[in-house]
Formats: sequence, structure tokens, C-alpha cells
Amino acid sequence: MSEHIHIGKIAATFGVKGELILLHVLGKKTTFKKGDVLFIEFTKNTPLPFFVEASKARTTEESLVLFENITTKEEAHKFIGKKVWIPETNFKKLAAKQSAISLLGMMIVDNGKPLSVIEEIIEQPHQLLVKITLQSKEVLIPLHEETIIKTDKKNNQLHVILPDGLLDVYLS
Repeated sequence: MSEHIHIGKIAATFGVKGELILLHVLGKKTTFKKGDVLFIEFTKNTPLPFFVEASKARTTEESLVLFENITTKEEAHKFIGKKVWIPETNFKKLAAKQSAISLLGMMIVDNGKPLSVIEEIIEQPHQLLVKITLQSKEVLIPLHEETIIKTDKKNNQLHVILPDGLLDVYLS
């Protein structure tokens, strides 16, 4: 699913005409255009395409979405709790530049040494983690003000200074 980016989930239905509340991490008020495609994951790792009929931004984390051919609250109810993905090609224009999700695809550079590309962003209440693969192993790296040196958008790199021994935990 590397050609799709996970942006959030369907939280609830809205009204009686099949509208859905999408909670997303795009970092800005987002309205999807009629005909845009969102992928809904009903079965793990198998997102199905649904075309937007109408959409309205409510907050920086919430949008209302109505899909084509979904016209009742009962039809929309099956979407609740499902993960939502967008095509990678649409991601850059939809995500806010300052949002955590905009770090996806950047190369992590630790003390000048390139490590790996950020594959996933995991936002927790008081912690931001990024997932990378290093030596065929999944590695979770905590990010905060003290570890980030700079974000180089031009070269698609995130420069960090990781705590001593952090990578050893995963690679030993």
C-alpha cells in the first residue's frame, strides 16, 4: 500500500443522507473535490476506492464526506471505524506543510548519517514516533524539539540527533 497514505478514519455518520465524519491528520481544514477518490480499508491491507460526491471542512482535523451511491445513514454506518487512505500523488497538496504527517517519505539523517525513509507517523498524546526500517528491522524513533536539528524540505531530509544507544536496542 505504499502508493497510498493513511490519513485517518471514519468516526461517525452525520445526518440522514449518508454523510460521514472523517477524522484526519492532514493538519489543515480539508475539503475534498467531487470525484476525488478516498480508499476505505474494510479488509486489512485491501483498501477499496470510493468517490467523493460532496465534502465540507469542519475543523483542521474533521471533514464531512458524502460518497457516490451512499445515500442513507444505514449504508454509511458500515464505514464507521474504518481507516481512510488517499493516493500518494494527492498527499502533498492536501497535507499542511507544518503537520507531522508531512514528514512521511523524508530521509532520517542522524548526525549527518542517512538512516532510512520515514514509513509511518505514529501520533501519541505526548509523543510523536516515526517508523523506519533499518537492517530489515522495524525501528521506532521518538521525535521532539531536542532531537530535531532541522527539516530540509528541499532535499526531503529530517536531520536529528538520536539518544545514544537508541538504535542499538533495535539492532542488537
